[in-house]
Amino acid sequence: MNPQHIPYVPNRVPADQALPILRREYELADGRRSMRSFSDAPVSREVIEHLIRIAGTAPSGANLQPWYFVAIDDPAIKKQIREAAEQAEKDFYEHRAPAEWLKALEPLGTDWRKPFLETAPWLIVVFRRRWLTIDGQAQKTYYSSESVGIAVGILIAAVHRAGLATLTHTPAPMAFLRQICGRPENESPFVILPIGYPAAGATVPDINRKSLHAIMQHNIPS
Repeated sequence: MNPQHIPYVPNRVPADQALPILRREYELADGRRSMRSFSDAPVSREVIEHLIRIAGTAPSGANLQPWYFVAIDDPAIKKQIREAAEQAEKDFYEHRAPAEWLKALEPLGTDWRKPFLETAPWLIVVFRRRWLTIDGQAQKTYYSSESVGIAVGILIAAVHRAGLATLTHTPAPMAFLRQICGRPENESPFVILPIGYPAAGATVPDINRKSLHAIMQHNIPS
């Protein structure tokens, strides 16, 4: 069976404009930081829906789009998620976290306390669909972790471009999220993204990013 194709007309950028555009994009992207101190200033549901629409444009294995997003602004549900996450995180930090991991986290100043799960006006809980039901039949998804990871990256970039802030939070274990969010067995929690404006006077760790030389190689040395 030959798949149906349609014309593709990309937004062609003149060659002399590409670098200036990319330089501006880099400056914007380089200003992004993970935020743990949120304002409770409201963010509209329409903004959140557009962010999720953008995330849903990500490429995926066999175009099965194995992601699902639960957007939460109900204070009672956010409180429930915070309590369950802090319970899991406290156990992890105090009993299960390897010493090397705790040492790597020291410069960030993080611990098991996660007040941002209540303070941020929205939580987006992202789920990975391990299989789908299509025409009554179970259909395995392919490269689902990679696909959902790309979608989350696109979502984070869109959050930053909208003047908002977020943080990737992955309490271990995360199974409680499926129960709280009422999601089916074929979905696995992937990440929690608190979304909102930074609190007044918010600070972030003074970190440096690796240089281009450290993360890129041009061709393969002979």
